[in-house]
Amino acid sequence: MPGKYWEDFEIGFKFQTPSITVTETHLVNWAGLTMDFYPLHMDAEFAAKTPFKERIAHGPLIFGMAVGMAGLARVEGGSIIAWMGVDKMRMLAPVKIGDTITVHIETIEKRETSKPGQGFQTWQYNVHNQRDEVVMEFEMKFLMHRKNT
Repeated sequence: MPGKYWEDFEIGFKFQTPSITVTETHLVNWAGLTMDFYPLHMDAEFAAKTPFKERIAHGPLIFGMAVGMAGLARVEGGSIIAWMGVDKMRMLAPVKIGDTITVHIETIEKRETSKPGQGFQTWQYNVHNQRDEVVMEFEMKFLMHRKNT
């Protein structure tokens, strides 16, 4: 049985994950896993000639880290049955090696489904850097357990 349920997350419920510093190792491992060796992420000489002036993290890496950080925080308490998708993803600022990111999450949509033991929610994810700038935002859709009433 889950420790929390759909009913435990009202619209406006907010939480924040612990932070993590993005390292060279994250970029190298991500490139190896995904075969994304684009020079902006992997080649310091190339990146130095771009508007960023240095290597930056892969956008999908930051998305994956944000999802993982939320999962490690376990605030959902086992309430999630399934991930239903992501909408409105935007990368708003670069994440550089050495930046520290934190995920701020808020319940923004909540609705019942046709099945009494399930509910649907949308959570807004905002990934902040150490300067409290939002570097990425997206909406996660979840199917969740409901209390048996």
